[in-house]
Amino acid sequence: MATSYGQSNNRLLSGSVLVAKDDTDNQDLLIRPVDYNLIWTSESLGIKQDTNGYIWLPIAPEGYHALGHIVTNTEHKPPIDKIRCARSDFTDEIENQTWIWGLGKESNANELNYFTIMPMNRGPQQMGVCVGSFIAQNPNNPSLSHTALACLRNKKPNYLSSMPNIQQIETLFQAYSPLIYFHPKETYLPSSVNWFFINGGLLYTKGDESNPKVKKGDLKETQVYLHIKPMLGATYTDIQIWVFYPFNGGAKAKAVFINIPLGKIGEHVGDWEHLTLRISNFTGELQSVYFSAHRGGSWVTVSELEFNGGNKPCTYSSLHGHAMYSKPGLVLQGKGTIGIHNDTAKSKILMDTGVGFELVAGEYLGNSVVEPPWLNYCREWGPKVSYDLGDEIKKVGKLLPGIEKFMKSLPKEVLGEEGPTGPKMKRSWDGVEV
Repeated sequence: MATSYGQSNNRLLSGSVLVAKDDTDNQDLLIRPVDYNLIWTSESLGIKQDTNGYIWLPIAPEGYHALGHIVTNTEHKPPIDKIRCARSDFTDEIENQTWIWGLGKESNANELNYFTIMPMNRGPQQMGVCVGSFIAQNPNNPSLSHTALACLRNKKPNYLSSMPNIQQIETLFQAYSPLIYFHPKETYLPSSVNWFFINGGLLYTKGDESNPKVKKGDLKETQVYLHIKPMLGATYTDIQIWVFYPFNGGAKAKAVFINIPLGKIGEHVGDWEHLTLRISNFTGELQSVYFSAHRGGSWVTVSELEFNGGNKPCTYSSLHGHAMYSKPGLVLQGKGTIGIHNDTAKSKILMDTGVGFELVAGEYLGNSVVEPPWLNYCREWGPKVSYDLGDEIKKVGKLLPGIEKFMKSLPKEVLGEEGPTGPKMKRSWDGVEV
């Protein structure tokens, strides 16, 4: 079984296609397609080309599914032994992942468009396996729907045998542990959970009220916390890296060329942020990194990452809010010209997550990992702040008309008032980052 690979040309060529082989006695898990349908050719584009391109859809026999398209540079159909189709009980449903290219716009796909594909059902308990292929879709052509292709499904009873043991986890993390750069003006740094527990009641020292100890954190005493889980049918290992901050500072709004402090809005005691490393269980190579940013976040493939110190991906933590990004600079959260100001920059304030870390959870490891008691704390990690959020938003509205409606649409993680829930209470803990 082999399919063609596709990606957009605005990034370095990177990626892979999973190749499968039928080693059963009956040899009926993978069989040839019965035919091909030509779904697109570049002949009519009217642009300079080295050669014309042709994209074909394999027609699978009944009870089987094709797993990807075939690309050729000839108008003749590919040989039927060019590709194999998988028996349906070894396949799973797919959905679009990333837009590659098309004749219509990504947001208004009324023409033929191409997307990378992923298993529709993803999570530690889901067995869908990413093949690495792509799909051609056209809403005006029912044959080019998600049912035209499928992904593989891992049906091995001992599928977790491909997951790393504790020693291998430590080795992998030491190799790929991210570097977190803080803004040069960052006031609120991370700490370990134990440091926070010891000092959590000491907001101020008498006679030194202008220097709040806990709010500043302690970078020297910082420790990150690892959660390990299988993904995509245990073909990948996800290493979640949780970072704790004793305090989240106030936010800023940006409107065109004006930056406006939002006063107490955004402030709260306690702040949990995380990164996720996705590592191939076939090769041990880093495939992508997830950067959390408030309630959302994004996956960034390894070819688009910045590295330092060998294989360590660089991460940039936003000023006061601690959202994670793969590149320094300004990220405006919101639509149009008004939004929350997420400012990041490379500075000498740096944390190597590989220096201090603790493996706190890995369900598949059983009793080998003892979860710390604080991990199962299901309430907020900070008290409700005593300011009136509505009054604070009205104050900002006087300085920047029109921002009140935008502010009320933001998640509570951005608006503040209450501390966050812990890592295990997040949707991404036993699910998948989206």
